[in-house]
Amino acid sequence: MSENTQAGVGEDRPLYPSLWKGWRRKCPNCGSGPLLKGYLKVRDTCPVCHEELHHQRADDGPAYLTILIVGHLMAPILLLAFEIWRPDPLVLFTIFTIGCVALSLYLLPRLKGAMVALQWSKRMHGFGRAKG
Repeated sequence: MSENTQAGVGEDRPLYPSLWKGWRRKCPNCGSGPLLKGYLKVRDTCPVCHEELHHQRADDGPAYLTILIVGHLMAPILLLAFEIWRPDPLVLFTIFTIGCVALSLYLLPRLKGAMVALQWSKRMHGFGRAKG
């Protein structure tokens, strides 16, 4: 029996399956209900399993992670493209601007879902409280 079960908090919530569900923007509990309504707004409850999701405190974390990942991916690619092909600066700027924006728009909701799932899995910010 785990420490959480002994303390009466409930059963363990596995981290990696929860993160995968969050990455897919699904409810970390059931994996089938949509986690987000719109682009970044987290639902208050899952429409399928009725898990309360309003406890989440993702705030600026997904934005910081998005900037970190996009910067670390695009900066070396930008350097390689400049060194190998020497394109016109305006062409290079245009291509990498579109690439950075597209990658950021792709990653941001997925990282938000993963961050909410992490909080759910670790019972942070009220996710571990018993319903009453």
